[in-house]
Amino acid sequence: MIRPIRTEKDYDIVISRIDELLVIDPRKGTEEYDELDVLSTLVEKYEDENYPIPAPDPIEAIKYMMEERGLKQKDLGKMIGSKSRISEILNRKREMTKKVIKILHENLGIPYEVLMA
Repeated sequence: MIRPIRTEKDYDIVISRIDELLVIDPRKGTEEYDELDVLSTLVEKYEDENYPIPAPDPIEAIKYMMEERGLKQKDLGKMIGSKSRISEILNRKREMTKKVIKILHENLGIPYEVLMA
């Protein structure tokens, strides 16, 4: 019987059952597949409520994407039109404007929610 996850013990039991179902690798449309789907949803809800993941820091996200793409501050300066402004932003001396957020979102693919956090 499927029940809500209310305690850490409930959580551990459900995780064990999910592991068992994953080994079986049930086909879509079977009872096991539906059980896996429901249990996964319950686990996701429990984890969201009990182990929330904070939004990433916008400056750290920019620095991460710069590193991933091999970009320097001067490259971002060219994007936004000012090398000194990007330096101030990265050093947390200046807030990002909506225009800068839009440019960074479009060029680096960082979600708006992260840049506006």
